[in-house]
Amino acid sequence: MQSWQQREHARSILSREVGYVRKPHGGRLRVALTFPNTYFVGMSNLGLQTVYRLFNAEEDIVCERVFLPPKQELAALSASSGRLVTIESQTPVDQFDIFAFSVSFEWDYTNVLTMLRLAGLPLRAADRGPHHPLVVIGGAVTFVNPEPLALFADVIAAGEGEVLIPALRDAISASSGRDELYTQLARKPGFYVPSLYDVEYEDDGRVRAFVPKPGSDAPVPVRKAALKAIELCEPPSTSIFTPDTEFGSRFLVEVVRGCANLCRFCWAGYNYLPVRPFPADRILELAEQARAVSSRVGLVSIALCDHPEIERILTRLLEMGYSISPASLRLDDLTPTIVGLLRASGERTITIAPETGSDRLRRVINKTVTNDDILDRAELIFASGIENLKLYYMIGLPTETDEDLVAIREQFVAVRDRMMQHARTRGAVGRIVGSVNPLIPKPWTTYQWLPMASAAEIDRKVKRLRELTSGIDNVYFNIKSERHSYYQALLSLGDRRVAPAIEAAERNGGNWRAAVAEAGVDADFYIFRDRSGDRVLPWDIIDGGMKTGFFRTEFDKALRAEWTLPARRQPASSPPPLALRTPDTR
Repeated sequence: MQSWQQREHARSILSREVGYVRKPHGGRLRVALTFPNTYFVGMSNLGLQTVYRLFNAEEDIVCERVFLPPKQELAALSASSGRLVTIESQTPVDQFDIFAFSVSFEWDYTNVLTMLRLAGLPLRAADRGPHHPLVVIGGAVTFVNPEPLALFADVIAAGEGEVLIPALRDAISASSGRDELYTQLARKPGFYVPSLYDVEYEDDGRVRAFVPKPGSDAPVPVRKAALKAIELCEPPSTSIFTPDTEFGSRFLVEVVRGCANLCRFCWAGYNYLPVRPFPADRILELAEQARAVSSRVGLVSIALCDHPEIERILTRLLEMGYSISPASLRLDDLTPTIVGLLRASGERTITIAPETGSDRLRRVINKTVTNDDILDRAELIFASGIENLKLYYMIGLPTETDEDLVAIREQFVAVRDRMMQHARTRGAVGRIVGSVNPLIPKPWTTYQWLPMASAAEIDRKVKRLRELTSGIDNVYFNIKSERHSYYQALLSLGDRRVAPAIEAAERNGGNWRAAVAEAGVDADFYIFRDRSGDRVLPWDIIDGGMKTGFFRTEFDKALRAEWTLPARRQPASSPPPLALRTPDTR
């Protein structure tokens, strides 16, 4: 792809957008911002849109976007040795002061490297100099475990953008060079500068310690940057509208941040605490402003119904003429009013997450609903006129038995019976879709010490579940493969020593099996190892706000299949104990 073709393509994109920002570059800090995927995917990400708005809200900063070209264009750009250019001004990325990445998914790690290469930058931070743009990596993955990307980042920004962006601007303004900038940033919450640390390892390969380099004053751990009061910032929302995205010209707005339920497998539930609803009046003002360019609204949250005014928000959006799609609905908070409002707005499908089919196993993972609750809400959903239901499940959970897999089938049959009862009345049959994923024990969750279930065990459970659910009419199952989850787990649980595997996978087009072999990385060490005896975990370099003692307590409760209920609920009784290993004290 030639430079003129990139420029023409960028101008074509801008011609279909509403809300982009153009600023003169002179005298301003210049930021090239990317979500390391295609425009179609990246422009559907609310985090990217929010960071774009926050950067451009600063008078002395100009922020422009750049994305990974689609497959054919990517091949042409690579073949021609072309350079990535931004959309707004078609300026080469290597002419900017900062190349900022907003990364949400482990599978985009190779795309980070591809975009660095296409920008003409060395992939590793150690090979870059002060004349290169400052490579800053932020996004959801930095809350969890930034270490697999540590060798590629000059700076890792861990926390909420509303805090990080002003702090980054101030540090750059107060610094005369890179070394001074790194020192300035290391003193601020949320900024992890990997080059300021050495990592020491035990003889068996476990991390022993993060050691700040002499004279750096770098903290251990780095405290995550977090807002103190949600009312002090705008609700994150779509600022650029375009039909060329995964969600079309949908207006996305974050309604509430955090989740009170604290499911023991869910990193997002822990890492976005405390629960902070955005002001309903401001959400509705932004929706009013967006109505001229959008007729559909997507409500973004981990737990939508934790907003105390959600019914008022839904009612007013419906009055504005919006079609409403919630990102997630926590089943135990569904009410007839909320389901009725969603149906009235045109919604035909609702997604809920039972996670497993048995009440016993749901207590182990702290999913605080029962099978009776699930069937009650299924009845409510189908009775309201909603035709389709999506359900999320996991396999490979701690203490899971064959009886738990059978329970998934029984639950599906019972839910399907309720759908069919209402379908006969309407004369139209909907669909029930189950999405099943193997559990990846995530950093900063109760299960962070656990090994992932073995490949053979997951494969056996997948086959068993397919056998159990075959032949059920109007029910469909999507089951993620063990191999896919295996490499995702490596990127989630690994440390900076997996960097060579990421580099190899980027070179070979994503063949992770070959990449791991080429790099000599022992993936099983990270994925199938019990970490309960580790004094330091790779992700301990970031202080996410939750203490190890809390997770130990939660692990003990999982032993007893005991819920930790939000304050608004009544305490659960104590079921019989289970055989689940408790992590050692760290």
